[in-house]
Amino acid sequence: MKPDIVVMLTNNDVTVKNALEVFESCKDLPITHWGFKNVGLPKDQMKKTASAMKDAGKMTFLEVVTYDEASCLDGAKTSVECGFDGLMGTLYFDSVHKYLKEHNVEYLPFVGKVSGSPSVLEGTHAEIIEDAKNMMSKGITGFDILAYRHKEGESLAREFCAAVDAKICIAGSINSFARIDIMFDIAPWAFTMGSALFDKRFVPDGDFRTNLKAVADYMAKK
Repeated sequence: MKPDIVVMLTNNDVTVKNALEVFESCKDLPITHWGFKNVGLPKDQMKKTASAMKDAGKMTFLEVVTYDEASCLDGAKTSVECGFDGLMGTLYFDSVHKYLKEHNVEYLPFVGKVSGSPSVLEGTHAEIIEDAKNMMSKGITGFDILAYRHKEGESLAREFCAAVDAKICIAGSINSFARIDIMFDIAPWAFTMGSALFDKRFVPDGDFRTNLKAVADYMAKK
């Protein structure tokens, strides 16, 4: 299975101020999954940007990078208010799961011990896999795993994807063609990419669109 890409209009874990402008400049590219984080934009701009994505026929995701129950639930409510298709992130809470299920928003929580901003993932491979399986027993069918924010990034990603039969998104630090190759080898459902595009990691003298097109073209040939 070829992985998909979820383009995040975020840089250094914060949504960019001109997210709508950036999206509009790229919406014709063959990228179907888009999103951004719950920090960086006022809610009215979040709604406007998410609406533009939906109007362009895209699947939309809000990634929440807060960790206490109240703020995670607030992020879930924001995802519903803004019309997102899915919520990525948050530590798992039954209240968040219940709320999103009631509003038909897909939930892909973080797995393992996540803290900080930029986020850091801790725990052994076995602990992280067990955490995922415990959540699956509660009805969770997908995960947002910060594999490359863990000290054993690639090996964790490989072992997790092999052991967990779920919709898996590898989030963060896919910043080279070599790592895209690894994603195709591991074959998760998807991986996110944001800062690498703003930082021009693929076409150093190109803008965001040029870098995203280079990634899309590379993936299409694999």
